[in-house]
Formats: sequence, structure tokens, C-alpha cells
Amino acid sequence: MTPLADAAEWFYSWFDYAITAYMVTLLILGLVLVIVGWVAVNRYVRMRPLRDYSFVDQSELSLPVTVIIPAYDEEPTIIESLHSLLVTQFNQIEILVVNDGSTDATLDRLREEFALVPTDRTPRSGLATEPVIEVFSSSVDRRLHVIDKVNGGKADALNAGLNYAQFPLVCAVDADTMLDPGALGRLVWEFQAEPDTVATGGIVRIINGSQVKQGRITQVTTPRHLLANIQVVEYLRAFLGGRLAWSSWNCLLIISGAFGLFRRDVLVEAGGYDRETVTEDAEVILRIRRTRADRGEPCRIAFFPDPVCWTEAPVSLRQLARQRDRWQRGLGETLIKHVGMLFRPKYGRIGWIALPYYWLFEFLEPLITIVGLTLAFIGLLAGLVSPALFALLITFAFSFGFFVTMIVLMIEERAFRRYPSWTDLRNLAWAAFAENFGYRQWQAFVRARAIFRIRARAQHWGDMTRVGFASADRATDSETDPR
Repeated sequence: MTPLADAAEWFYSWFDYAITAYMVTLLILGLVLVIVGWVAVNRYVRMRPLRDYSFVDQSELSLPVTVIIPAYDEEPTIIESLHSLLVTQFNQIEILVVNDGSTDATLDRLREEFALVPTDRTPRSGLATEPVIEVFSSSVDRRLHVIDKVNGGKADALNAGLNYAQFPLVCAVDADTMLDPGALGRLVWEFQAEPDTVATGGIVRIINGSQVKQGRITQVTTPRHLLANIQVVEYLRAFLGGRLAWSSWNCLLIISGAFGLFRRDVLVEAGGYDRETVTEDAEVILRIRRTRADRGEPCRIAFFPDPVCWTEAPVSLRQLARQRDRWQRGLGETLIKHVGMLFRPKYGRIGWIALPYYWLFEFLEPLITIVGLTLAFIGLLAGLVSPALFALLITFAFSFGFFVTMIVLMIEERAFRRYPSWTDLRNLAWAAFAENFGYRQWQAFVRARAIFRIRARAQHWGDMTRVGFASADRATDSETDPR
């Protein structure tokens, strides 16, 4: 054998060990997260009958909440979203819609539906934002207010809402989402039961395929499209098999921008939302943890699996690719910005466990997957990788991943039963199987490419054209960026 052939054989022998060890570690960690999530859900189910959430909803002593809804060109969904909030069971609430320079009829729809009138309202903090043009209040519902401002992006709109929020708790909700009527009271419970709590997040579910009437979901069903069903499975796996486990260890690094509740003073002290990142919801959580740790102050950030927020999912690969590209770039921006927290004793489990995991098994995972598959195929063609071993590893990875996902579906069925029909469960099981053949590899490519585009211009608003909840299965691409 030539020296080059010897080197190639040596490289591939070590490559086999390295990629196998990485893959097995990733799968085992995924199983551990799901098991911890299972234990946490079982604990919650046992305690659920002892929690009187209706008292929190109705009591005048409950901590009041300002709901902030940043809106940019949300004409198809904004009215339904607001109606779902206005029928909430939680009494101590005000709603601030921040119209961030919409170019469609979002503001006109709000004027017409809620009879808006100009009002004087003084900001309570001085976070930097684009200029506010006018503030309105509804003459038909005193809880609703609208801030009209110059376009500045989602984070800028959220900061404007923080400036004008009156109550000690603020809930950030996307304009294309709907909340279950009892969702807010369940999150407020966490703040009143655990004084160290500074932020909580609820589970986000896919609304595609379900029936909506007068701001309420009247029937939950799985979507008609396989792509949307795969996203249902992804969301369940991420929330019930991921965030629930990290929350149990107080290592949660992400609260979804679609549904999160914060102490207003903590957000303002941390500087509000970062206007220069793609995923401001993830970055602000890590910045809050860093700020609190630097000051030696307690910081409990929790995920709660029962309060449900429903959102519209992309139903085309082009839309989904843009969404996942933003998410991956935002994760990279956040990790790089806070790289100084790695392996620092004062940041505890965040610096020693959570951040290393997110670096190695979330951010770099798609790149390692693509490189690993590429080298494996080259090795197969060159006769340096055993076809039997390659087939065995791929089969093991697919089977193990499917097994973990089925555990997540069992957690869902055990605790929440949001999909009571056997047809729905069959659709989700089929999606969990089908995602292994093409979808996961495609998504790994999209996310790996995004790693090299971290410095690309931030898209502060999503690029999915909204068609309304009743037609969520028919959503189509936007041909142009709103920013």
C-alpha cells in the first residue's frame, strides 16, 4: 500500500470511531432528556388536581399581566388572535398591540373591529426604539390598546411595548398565535408559587388542520399535509422531550417568542430585546441569566407544559427553510455573543452543561451530520468504510430516533390528549417514521448552510404569508422579504 492509502485507511478507522461515538452520545442524550421530561410530566399530572388555577384567573390579588403583541403585516390573523386573548379566563390583563409600520391593512382592521380612539399614555421606561406615532385605546374593550410606530423590527416593537406596559408581568405573544383561555393563569401561578421566577414559557402547538371559531379552537386535528405533521412531531419532541428536561434542571436557555411571560423589571434591567439578532427571544434569556448571575441574584426560568399557544406552521419547504435558517443563525449569534459564559464557575450548570450541549449537539450537529455523511459515502465508494457497518449505524440511528419520538407521543397521550382521535395519532406516528427519509437530511443541510450565513442581514420579521387560522393548511410563500 502507498503512504497515501495508509493515511486514508488510518483516517477512516478513526473516523468510524469518532462519528459513531458522537452519534451514540447524541442519541443517548436525547433519550435522557425525554426520560426526564416523562418524569416531570408525571409529577405535574399528580399535582394538577391540587392546583386551583381558576382562583388565579379570578383573584384581584393575582399579579397583573400586560400582553405585548408585535405586529407587522398581520391583517389575516390579528383579529382572531386578539379575540382569543380577550376571551381569556385571566382577569388582571391589558393587551398592547404594537403595529410596527405595517404596510397592509393591519391598523385599519384594528380600528374597524375595536373602535380605536387616540389616547395619552406615558412610557414607563426609556428603552431605545423607533419613534412612536400614536397610541390608541379601544372604546369597546378597555383592556385593549394599540401603539402605532415607525418600522424597526420585532425586537424594536417588543421594546416599545415594554416602555408602555403598566403591569409587573409582561407576556410576549406573536400576532399569528392563539392562546387557550386558561393559559395565562397557569403561567402566573409559577411566579406566585416560586418567587425566584423571572420568566416562564408555555408549550407551542401547531394549529394547522384544527377548526377555529370566534377566537377559540373548537376541534383539534392534525394537519392534512405530511410536512405540517412532521412539524407537529418536532414541536412535541422539542417541548416535551427537551425544554421540559432543561427546565427541571433550571438550565432552560430558550423561551419561545410565541408565548413567554417575564418580570418586566428584569427585562428592562437587562436592556430589553436585542435589535441586532435574528432570534431575540433566545438571546434575551441568556442575557437575563448572565446579568442575574453577574449580580449574584437568583434566576429561575421555567417551562410549563400545560398552557397552550397555537401557531400557524409553514406548509412549503421554501417557507420552512427560511424559518429554520433564521433559527440556526440566531442560535449561532446568541452562542457566540455569550461565549464568555462557557466553563465559568459563576454561571454554574449553564456554563458547564447547557451551553456546551447547545454548542456541540444543537449548533454544530447539522454540520457534523453533513460532513459525516459525505465522508462516509466517499469511504464507501473507496472501499474504506464497511457497507454492513454503515447500514447498521443508519438503521440504529433511525430506529432509536423513532423510538424516542414515540415516547414523546406517549407523554402527550398520557398527560394532555390534545389529539384524541386514533387517526391523529396514526398520522403523527407516520410523520415520526417518514421524517427519517429525506426530511432530516434536508434540514441538516439547511441548518449547516445557515452556520456560514450567521453574519447575513438579520430578518427581524418572519417571511411567511399569513392566510388566517381557518386556512392555515393553505399558507404560501412570500416572494419578498418584509424587511
